[in-house]
Amino acid sequence: MFQAPSASPFHLTNSHTIMFQLSSPLGRFRLISILEALSFIYLLYCSIYLKRMLGDDSAIRIPGMIHGGLFCVYCLFLFQAMEVASWSVKRAGLIFLTSLVPIVPFFIEPWLKREQDRLQGSTPA
Repeated sequence: MFQAPSASPFHLTNSHTIMFQLSSPLGRFRLISILEALSFIYLLYCSIYLKRMLGDDSAIRIPGMIHGGLFCVYCLFLFQAMEVASWSVKRAGLIFLTSLVPIVPFFIEPWLKREQDRLQGSTPA
């Protein structure tokens, strides 16, 4: 006889199955870091290709505002993560500098994941 599972299939309890744990400041920072990097790459596409090559002067207005908003949230979440993770100002400054180069946040993501695991007291599988 078929018995329905007791828990919802969308209820994830294992911390390694959740890509970004939004309940922690470091999880929120990891998510906004990736979103900010993607918006930066898209903004560069809009500014170089659409504005400069196709001559559309309004091409960067909306993407620029979205990226600016995400960057402000990035700075706020960096400050929160710095407090929770007890990072030095130098380390937080270096992490901030990674946001100025579009692809670098993708390279520091594994390190941020390890930091999040360290703070939660779990060890990677």
